[in-house]
Order: sequence, then structure tokens, then C-alpha cells
Amino acid sequence: MTRRVVVTGMGWITPLGHDIPTAWGRLLAGENAIGPVTRYDASAFATNFAAEVKGFDLADHLRDPALVARHGGAGIGTQMALAAAGQAWRQAGLGDAGRAPVGVDRHRIGMYLGAGEGSLDYDNFWAANLAGWNAESREVDSVAWAAKAHERMSPVREMEQEPNAALAHLASAFGCRGPAFNCMTACAASTQAIGEAFEQIRRGDADVMLAGGAHSMIHTLGMTGFIRLTAMSKRRESPHTAARPFDKTRDGFVMGEGAGVIILESLESAERRGATPVAELAGYGSSADAFRITDMHPDGKGPLAAMVGALRQAGINPLEPRGDGRPPVDYVSAHGTGTKENDSIETRALKQAFGSQAPRLAVSSIKSMMGHLIQAAGVVEFITCVQAIHTGMLPPTMNLHTPDPDLDLDYVPNQARDMNPAGGVDVCLSNSFGFGGQNDTVVVRRFS
Repeated sequence: MTRRVVVTGMGWITPLGHDIPTAWGRLLAGENAIGPVTRYDASAFATNFAAEVKGFDLADHLRDPALVARHGGAGIGTQMALAAAGQAWRQAGLGDAGRAPVGVDRHRIGMYLGAGEGSLDYDNFWAANLAGWNAESREVDSVAWAAKAHERMSPVREMEQEPNAALAHLASAFGCRGPAFNCMTACAASTQAIGEAFEQIRRGDADVMLAGGAHSMIHTLGMTGFIRLTAMSKRRESPHTAARPFDKTRDGFVMGEGAGVIILESLESAERRGATPVAELAGYGSSADAFRITDMHPDGKGPLAAMVGALRQAGINPLEPRGDGRPPVDYVSAHGTGTKENDSIETRALKQAFGSQAPRLAVSSIKSMMGHLIQAAGVVEFITCVQAIHTGMLPPTMNLHTPDPDLDLDYVPNQARDMNPAGGVDVCLSNSFGFGGQNDTVVVRRFS
């Protein structure tokens, strides 16, 4: 049993805005959300800037005060996921959170998230570590550690650190009782979540799936880890221009945070409810590099396999133009992190996948404006593709001023592009590649 799968709702919380119209408008304007870290004192860090979500309040997004009270103690990532899901739920015509979904058996509503670890209880955790350290013997006194931890730590806050916390909160808030999954495949997670949710519906295991991700690593451990891996930009003097995917002078990515949730639904279910599809998910491809934890295989075969698999499932020949002469896809939302390795390998893989059609592709990276949302990056970039289809506009790759002779595709540099005179945007491809060698690609197209 294979069913068509459509998108009926979308929502996001991003560093550029807490709703789709605001963030989309700022993306097209080339605005930038990157600035000094305010969550903690980052003055001694080699990278002291990030793209933070500011001014967020869960009460602005969940209409039921009782729901806000119930879920307001969750970590920031989970709260952003709840808010994004609320937006998507309402757009899909499923009603409001906390009430029975409109027109769907809740046992046929599932979830697949790519949600990272919850908010760590740093102050109390470090207090316990300090109390337990015996400087004279240079050993940990486990009894002293446990006593301070028992005094300072909260069981609820400890539970909120679990990666499945967001999944549990969404199930409770929206009454989802169907299949429930969470993956932590790094930067590919929410694209994998979308793809696997798509497969759940195609084979009939669910009628509706909430899919997406949420993550915040703007904290001392998260930032320190990537700094030590030399993966992040160190342009402290100019954070607004630090994220520069595909530019010759790129020196690493910039950390962001946020959440995105989409409602995927079988076409039959959407038609039965009278819901309006905003796009169709047409293909999903996934692969593993089987190479190194932090490095992509230099030949690009992993990303290539994911792209080819997604295009094949969507019935698209990447080596031939469409019947109207346009390239096989109108827009590629690149993973485009701004690291030396990622951008060159992604470009290589695109050339291998599309052959002579590759120079005709419009490719851009919104990470140049809102940073890298890690596990939430893929779903936010998927929503960008849907917005491109609806508006005919492509967001630019900002800060691309010094061309790299080895990266010679059309990266939509520094200014949004109006595709409407050329026929608009009908087919998009979105790439996500994660640490550990996970590669995921989805194809989304105009619903007709």
C-alpha cells in the first residue's frame, strides 16, 4: 500500500522570527540574526557569538493557559517544538492543542522528531561536581557529590534533559497516540524525521504525522565541543558576516537554535477532512558515509546516494531537463554549513548527481542568516522550500563575496531571487548531512 503524502501545516521558531511570515520576510531581505551570546558569559570563548532565539514566550503560541502551565517547565527546545507544532496544528485545521483533533482518530496520529538533548541544569550540575572533588587526593568523593546533587538538583529538570522529552510533551499536548519516534542523527535529524514519517504514512501505519525537530546547543558544553572540533567560525570581530557558506574565506559554521514542525498527511485523509495541502512530499533518500564521526567522505558518495534515492522515489531524472526545458529541480536548499569540507563535498555531490544540469540549479543556504539549528536545521530548511514554492522567491546565500574557484554552482549570492518570470518554483530538494556520516535528502513539490 503506497499513498501520496501531503503537507497540511507548518510552524517554526527561529532566530529570525517566531512565525512563518516574519522569518520568511527577513530571510528574503537578507537579514542576519547572529550576534554576541547572551545566555552566558562567552567572553573567553574562541567563538563568542551565535544566532539566539530572542523574545520567545510559550504563552504566545499555546492558547490554553492550563497547557502553558503544564508544559512551561520544559526545556527551551521542547517549548519551541510545542510552539511550532501549535502553528502547524492550527494551519492543518486540526483545532487547538489540548482538544480532540478535528476529523482524525488520534490513534492514527503519530510523531517523528529529531530532537536533541534537553536543557542541562548547569549551575546545579557544576555545584555537585565542585562539591564532590577532593583536591588533595585528586579524586571524586561520590558521597559528597550525591549529597550536593540531592540538595540542588530537581528530578523534573533531570527528566527534561532526556532526548525524548519533546516527544512526550507533544504527545500530551496534542493527544497523539499513534507511532512515536525520536532520532538523534545530528544535523540530519529533522530531515530524517520527515522522511521516516513520510514512509509511515505511505505504508499505512498512520494517517497524520507531526514531523520535525528542535534543538539548542547555545550553552557552555555545546559551544565548547564544536570549538574544540574547529568546526565553528572564530570571526569574533564581525559575527554578522561570520557565516559565509560557499565563500572562499569560510572558516566554519555559526551555532543557531530553534524548532520546526510540519503536519504530514495522507492525501485521502486531507481530502476527507477538507484540509488544504500546501505541498507534496515526493521523495526521501538516506545513506551513511561509514567513514569518520566528524568528517564526510571526501568523494561525496554518501550525499550523492541520498540525493539520487530521493530523486528516484520522486520520479525525477536528475540528468535531464523537464519537458518545459527547466532544470530537473528549481531549487536546492543546501546543507551549506560554511565549513571547508561540507561545502566542497556537497558541491561535488550535486555535480555528480545532476551532471550537465548542475550549473543550472539554484542553490542557497539560509544558515548564512540564522546559523545552524543543528537537529532543527533540516525541518526549517524544508519549510523554506515550501515557502519558495508558494512565493516563487528564493532566499539568498549571504556573505558570499569571494568566489571559491572550486565551488562554481549558482549559490544565489547576497540577494533573494524572483523565480516567477522563469515559471516559478515547482520542485525543491533539501539536503541535510550530519556528524557520524548520516545523509538525508527530501524532495518536495507543488501539490496538484
